[in-house]
Amino acid sequence: MIHNWFECSIRYEKTMENGMQKKVTEKYLVDALSFTEAEARIIEEMTPFITGEFTVADIKRATYSELFPSDEEAADRWFKCKLMFITLDERSGVEKKTAAQILVQAADLRDAVKKLDEGMKQTMADYEIAAVAETAIIDVYPYIAEAEGDGHRQSKEPTASELLAACREGERTEVVVGGRSIIVDKRGRNTVVSPTGKDENRINT
Repeated sequence: MIHNWFECSIRYEKTMENGMQKKVTEKYLVDALSFTEAEARIIEEMTPFITGEFTVADIKRATYSELFPSDEEAADRWFKCKLMFITLDERSGVEKKTAAQILVQAADLRDAVKKLDEGMKQTMADYEIAAVAETAIIDVYPYIAEAEGDGHRQSKEPTASELLAACREGERTEVVVGGRSIIVDKRGRNTVVSPTGKDENRINT
C-alpha cells in the first residue's frame, strides 16, 4: 500500500507536570491524499485529546518510503533514517547510490539502527545507513480503510474527516467530531479549532 505522508504541526496550551500552562507545538504524521484531507484527519485525531483550543500551524509533505512502527512500550520516539541503496550499472560497472528516507519507532539511537536492520531484512537490495536522527514527531496516523458493511445500509454517512474537509476557507464552521461539537475557524492564516461547550452525549441525555 502506497502512503502519502504529511507532517502536521499542532499548537496549543498544554498542562505540564508541575500544573503550569505552556504553549507547545507538536508534530504528527498523517497519511492522506491531499493537504485538505491531512488537515481534516489531524483535527479529527486531536479533538478527543485536546480539551481547549488548538491551531493547525503547519502542514508539509514528508517523503518517507517506509515506516517501521514498534509495539514496545520503551519505543516511544521516531527516528528518521537516511539509507543509500547501492545498485550496479551493468554497462559501465559503476556503483550508483539512491537515497531513501525511512521512519523507525524506537527507544534510542542504537535501537533505531537495530529495528531498521530488522525491517530491511525483507529487501534484497544492498544498502548503507547514511544518517539516523531523532525527530520531533509525537505520533503517526496511517490511513485505515473502513470495513464494508453488510450491504443493508444504502446511504453512507459522511465521516468526521469528510465533514472537516468540507469546511470552507474564510469561514467559521461548527462540526461534531466523536460526539464533541467544535468550531473550525478558517478565516485566518492558520486553521483554529475550539470547543463550543456543547456535547452531543450531554444533549441526548
